[in-house]
Order: sequence, then C-alpha cells, then structure tokens
Amino acid sequence: MHFLRNLIILFLICIAIKINLCVPTIPSSLKTLPIDGHFDFKQVHHAAKDFGNRYSFLPSAVLHPKSASDIATTVKHIWEMGPGSDLTVAARGHGHSLQGQAQAHRGVVINMESLQGPKMKVHTGNFPYVDVSGSELWINILHETLKHGLAPKSWTDYLHLTVGGTLSNAGISGQAFRHGPQISNVRKLEVVTGKGEVVNCSEKQNSDLFYSVLGGLGQFGIITRARISLEPAPKMVKWIRVLYIDFATFAKDQEMLISGESTFDYIEGFVIINRTGLLNNWRSSFNSNDSAQASHFKSDGRTLFCLELAKYFNPEEMAIVNQEIMTSLSQLNHIPSTLFKSQVPYIEFLDRVHISEIKLRSKGLWEVPHPWLNLLIPRSNIHIFAQQVFGNILTNTSNGPILIYPVNKSKWDNRTSVVLPEEDVFYLVAFLSSAAPSSTGSDGLEHILSQNKRILELCEIDGLGVKQYLPHYSTNGEWRSHFGPQWEAFVHRKSTYDPLAILAPGQRIFQKAAPLSL
Repeated sequence: MHFLRNLIILFLICIAIKINLCVPTIPSSLKTLPIDGHFDFKQVHHAAKDFGNRYSFLPSAVLHPKSASDIATTVKHIWEMGPGSDLTVAARGHGHSLQGQAQAHRGVVINMESLQGPKMKVHTGNFPYVDVSGSELWINILHETLKHGLAPKSWTDYLHLTVGGTLSNAGISGQAFRHGPQISNVRKLEVVTGKGEVVNCSEKQNSDLFYSVLGGLGQFGIITRARISLEPAPKMVKWIRVLYIDFATFAKDQEMLISGESTFDYIEGFVIINRTGLLNNWRSSFNSNDSAQASHFKSDGRTLFCLELAKYFNPEEMAIVNQEIMTSLSQLNHIPSTLFKSQVPYIEFLDRVHISEIKLRSKGLWEVPHPWLNLLIPRSNIHIFAQQVFGNILTNTSNGPILIYPVNKSKWDNRTSVVLPEEDVFYLVAFLSSAAPSSTGSDGLEHILSQNKRILELCEIDGLGVKQYLPHYSTNGEWRSHFGPQWEAFVHRKSTYDPLAILAPGQRIFQKAAPLSL
C-alpha cells in the first residue's frame, strides 16, 4: 500500500516537473524594471507564432514598450545579468518571420507594434526623406508620404511589414534593379544594441553599427527609428504582363531591361506551371492586345515564364509614356498573343498582394504553413538552375508563386551585413509555397520541404554559388559556409555590439554565453 502511494506521489512529481519544463519561468527582476510600457507574463502564446506557421517557442514574457528607452532598459538589465542568465530578447514586428526568427524560447519577445514615439514626419526639399518608427508598417508610410506627393524608392511586394523587419534583411522587389533594396535607401537609424545602449547611426556617425544592422538579421541591434529616402510619387501605373515558353529568351529579355536606363520602373518575373485557363483569369484585371488569339492559348500542362513590368506616370504624361512603352516592348521576344496591359493607381499597384491576402484569409488559407525558400543565384548559373528545377524537380505543379528576376549588385552597398553571390548580376528566385494542413500529398508540408531540400542539394552538388535570402540554418558550420569570407567580420561585429548573444536567438547563429569563435 505504501509502495503504491509512493509510486503515485513520484508519478505526480514527474508530471509537475514536466509541466514546469514546458511553462517558461518568469524572472522576477523583470517585474520591477522602471519602464513606461508593461510586461505580459500570461498572454504570451501569440509571440510564439509567425507567418511560417512551423515553429512555436514560448517566451517567458512579452514586452509592450512605449519607447526605445523601455527596450533599452530591458536589454541592459539582461546584459547586466551576465552570461549566467539564459534570457534572450527577440524583436517581433508584424509576425511575418518564416522559421521562428522573431521568437525567443523562455526569453523576452518585444512587441514592436506597441512602440510609441515621435510621429512620422516627412521632410520635403531637394533630398526628401521621412523619419519613422522601426515598428511602422510600410503601407502606413506610403499613405503618409503620398500626402506630400512623395514615396520611398524601394519596396517589398507585400507592404504590411515593419520597417525594422525588412531593414534587418534587405527588402527586395521589382524596383531593386534600379534603386537597390530598401537597405540601400536608408540615411539614418536609431538602434538599441545588445548592451542596452540607444545609438544614433548613419554613414557618417557610428557607421560600423549602421552598416552592421542593415541586413544584419537582428544580430547587432533592434531598429527603433529610421530615416528613409523619398522620391516624387507618380499617380498612375501602366502594368504589363507577357509570356515566354523558352527560359533562355525570358532571361535574356529581363537582363536587357535591367541594364542601362530602362523605360520601366519595376521588373519582375514568375514561373507558371500547369495552370489551366491562365489568360482567361488575367482578363478580370488586364486587357489583351489580341483577345482572339489569347482565348485560344493553352497554358495547361506547360511551364511558362511571365515577365511583369510597370511604368510609373502622371496623367499629363500619358502620350509620351505610351510611346516609350511601345518602343521598349518592341525589343522583347515574348509570345505575341500574350501581351496584357492594365492601368491602375500607384497605391493600388504597390499594395496588390494585400488583395490576395484578403481573399486567402476569407477562405482560411492565410494562416497555414509557409515553407518558403528564397535564393540568390549568380547569373552565370541561372540557366543550369532553371533547367534542373523546372525540368526535373517542379514539373507538374507549384504550391504558390515562384518569383524569378535579376538585380544589379552595383545597387547594393557592400558595407552592409547582407550576403550576396559574387557576380555583378544575380537572380532572386523565391518559392513562396503554402502547405495544405494535414495533407500527405503533393500540397502537403513534408512534400514541399522535400522539394526544397532537393533544390538546395542541387545547388550544393553543382556548386552554383547560391546564397539564401532570409537564410535559415541549424548549425554553426552552415552559417560559416553561408557567410564565407564575411564570417570573421560578422563575428567581430557581434562581439562588439552584442557580446553575450542576447539578441535575435531565433536566427540560431550564436548561442547565448557561448564563446564567439572565428
């Protein structure tokens, strides 16, 4: 009887220990920090979710800051606790990370959307700019700057992301061939370092920190404010799509368009695999130059390549813009019957992905696993890559958009932390897959992850010189390989600005309190 009772007690103790291991402990010292915002130690589950919907790590607390000072106070306190503390800090913007990068297991997640501070301020003049919070969404910046007839130069395809989030990676869209990524269009930052210091930095002030943070994956500081370059904003956009059967012709036309002074302001491409009634679907938004021929065009069972172009203009420029577009299009070698045009307001064009988001949310298809794979591929190897991937790996269908377009390396600043291929022109190839929950078929998570693995193995075996964009690795060796000759400088920057590896633990580059090794 005593044995049975002791066995039951032991069983209950084990359950209690297991539960305690699963529930993050709350550092009591956080409760007494002098901040204007507040900590939440109970409602923390939302901070363990992200757009990727594949990883979930519960933090001990979520900080809802009112100012950069609140963030600095928290980080400095953890810094002063020393290497004996396991606490880490992750900044979470709009939750659009893919693989838990903005999560902090048993650490502190900073809800950047709670951050208050000086209001967004637009400065006009010969060199216009806007000062914004690191927590501001790009869509809000667009709305505010348009009131002054201005807008940022470089974008991402999806605008409902925070400034701090995109600047910690790069921020790429179809304008990058001309203006570079978003990190090439920043003049100044306010940053909270891993020591809890609030530092203003720019090209001329604390420049090493400035370039470290841009594209730095959150490893060196939390962006709390940014100064973004602006340009005169157009009112309208000519939006054009044309199709190709042959990848070599498609790539040649893209590369021709991004060289020199292109007529177009936006150049992207995407891959279409076995899509039935493709051109008929486009007719709801685009007008065909040859409706009769387009109606007979068969897209099912084929792999096609779409070149997507945009020309910005104001209504009074209509005639000359139409002539420029006709001249540029005459130089292309697309399928003649597949020329589709549309004319939309500038803001509608830039926020086009949000329309898709609304539709997917209404069908319950937004909050599903997103096993995305984003690659930067040297121009010299893009044909080998395309032949193998679209000829052997992805043949019957795709589980989401596949973007593919070239950019000019000369528009990227090599002083930033972002890692790029070595050639002057490289392609962004983005497999933006969505997995059907609980599916074990070709639209299931495991199948998509298996395809991603095959693509990465191809790049490795064939030595294609590929770099991941929005990189994710599990081992120190993989990160070293990713950074290559930049690894030593990256580690040095980490030891300078976040020596205890407190920041951005979800990237899995450095382990807190572990020696930073070269």
